[in-house]
Amino acid sequence: MRASFCFAVMLVFSLSASVFAVDFSADVVTTQGSKTFNAKVFVSGEKSRMEAPGSISISRVDKKVVWMLMPDQKMYMEQPFDPKKMSTAAEKIEGEVERTPLGKDTVDGKTADKYKVTYEIEGAKNEMFQWTESGSNLPLKSAALDGSWSVEYRNIKTGPQPDSLFELPPDYKKFSMDMPDVGNMMKGMK
Repeated sequence: MRASFCFAVMLVFSLSASVFAVDFSADVVTTQGSKTFNAKVFVSGEKSRMEAPGSISISRVDKKVVWMLMPDQKMYMEQPFDPKKMSTAAEKIEGEVERTPLGKDTVDGKTADKYKVTYEIEGAKNEMFQWTESGSNLPLKSAALDGSWSVEYRNIKTGPQPDSLFELPPDYKKFSMDMPDVGNMMKGMK
């Protein structure tokens, strides 16, 4: 998998973990070549939820935690929220060193400001396009300069999101990877 596509997928998750001035939900369509991945994102202040086939991620800045839910097993894993991965300005790309305006465009029927963004990851400079909604600066789309990948937010609906989206379901159990007691296993083999 190419590094630029990995960054595109990372954008989806860092965007969902960002603090926005507006609450919203949207469909997220990620493409690489002929492959398309669909997800749904919900954002409410410092809370976000990303739903993809077979998994759900809930980020809670207020609780400093990220929950990865496994709906088929009714289980979840928990990890600490890493504030270094959080973008404080949703329209700015992590590692951004330059942003060049390229004019107006339309994305999913919305008027957008198009930019060429130069960003740095682990000392390597990369470039991509980014479209933000005119007026709100809400990111609408990011794409490789050569068109090899893109991440687009469609069907954006602004407004309050239900608090229940950002809580653990009461019937889910915490997944733990406790190491088995080898001594007891050996006794069972005798």
